[in-house]
Amino acid sequence: QVQLVESGGGLVQAGGSLRLSCAASTIFNIRAMGWYRQAPGKQRELVAVFTSTGSTNYVDSVKGRFTISRDKNMLYLQMNSLKPEDTAIYYCNARQLNRNFWGQGTQVTVSS
Repeated sequence: QVQLVESGGGLVQAGGSLRLSCAASTIFNIRAMGWYRQAPGKQRELVAVFTSTGSTNYVDSVKGRFTISRDKNMLYLQMNSLKPEDTAIYYCNARQLNRNFWGQGTQVTVSS
């Protein structure tokens, strides 16, 4: 079982920056960790992830603007040059062996 707690969301103007954090209760047998987001009326989508090999993947719409990083049991998402279309609830995800765990989500709102 993995508990994930996100923080760092908020309201920001377009062009601004935010840094999201996710604290994991354990990193034992964690194979991948990443950030997803869900905008109103849309499906949840992958934003950025550390894969099981340690490499990183980003959705095309955030490449060059967002950076995922990690340190021990912490996962971060640095978001720069934010756009109104980045507005969503952002969720931290961890895959422990073949089980997925989710945080409660943190709201990011970008005003134009």
